Amino acid sequence: MANSPVLKPGVVALVVGAGSGIGEAVAVSLAGRGCRVICAGRRVERLSALAGRLGAGAYPLRLDVTDPESTASVVERLPEDLRQIDILVNSAGHDIGGRRRFDLGQAQQWADIVDTNVNGVIRVCHAVIPRMLARGVGHVVNIGSNAGLQGYTGGTAYVASKFAVRGFTDALRLDYGDTDLRVTEIQPGMTRTEFARMRFHGDKDRGDRYYDAAAQCLAADDVARAVVYALEQPAHVTIARLLVLPTREPSS
Repeated sequence: MANSPVLKPGVVALVVGAGSGIGEAVAVSLAGRGCRVICAGRRVERLSALAGRLGAGAYPLRLDVTDPESTASVVERLPEDLRQIDILVNSAGHDIGGRRRFDLGQAQQWADIVDTNVNGVIRVCHAVIPRMLARGVGHVVNIGSNAGLQGYTGGTAYVASKFAVRGFTDALRLDYGDTDLRVTEIQPGMTRTEFARMRFHGDKDRGDRYYDAAAQCLAADDVARAVVYALEQPAHVTIARLLVLPTREPSS
């Protein structure tokens, strides 16, 4: 195995959840380093606009991580020259209806959060990893959360999903410990994106107030730099888990 990092000009990166927030920032960062970036997600108009900004090396792809058929066919639906995926970044996720007491939400809402945040990661990994193994190269980066380390009031389903992402990523890395496949989890703290607005069913004012009440927030670019850091390591180095927090955190 060559000891060069996987991140270098010309490699193919699949970024899931590239339509906004952290996923969009990761796609921009990887394109800036010469990667051919597949911008995947559900909002095709946004993905097409992003790919247009990133240039000829970018490709928009509709992908619904909750749909087994959409995820299973993700590689086959790509142009032939983009099917050799070197980097997979799983950034799709949501917490729609979250930040309220468990009994005040609907069971299906909580299940939908888990399906997107956990099963979506599993589905995409299962579609992409076999091809990485066959080629003997690949790096999987799952975007978790500091919520995967400690629960908080009003976060039952989201916390459960991020604990699951943490466990899945750890076990995935161990599964492939005798191969050249590397697996990383990035665990951001509070990051100012559209996430809170979507959590509150599109209520922008409420989403802004949620972030404004925090002592400090990360930006999506901060998390993207952490992803790049993990991908830039030489082949004999794996960043297993990277916790990224705002400098000023709330006391409780």
